[in-house]
Amino acid sequence: MKDQENPEEQEAPETQEGPKEVKGMKELVEFIAKSIVNVPDEVTITEETDEQGTILKLQVAEEDKGRIIGRQGRVAQAMRTLIRVKAAKAGTRATLEIL
Repeated sequence: MKDQENPEEQEAPETQEGPKEVKGMKELVEFIAKSIVNVPDEVTITEETDEQGTILKLQVAEEDKGRIIGRQGRVAQAMRTLIRVKAAKAGTRATLEIL
């Protein structure tokens, strides 16, 4: 009976940490984007939540889009991978869109 109670106790904190993890994802994307671009003041991130999970929309200055995407999309793919991993730890799904 103790074994059955322990998983429930462990699951409760995970669900409580969900919103904190989503907030952490937004801050992570913002930090990475502002570190890469030439015009960090124009970095904006909007967050939308639907039945499929969280969608983070990243918008940067027109001249900085190439820096965010990277060669052959490597920077964008790396950011998306980090978002997916962080979301998986929170037990949710998240995607990154670059506008």
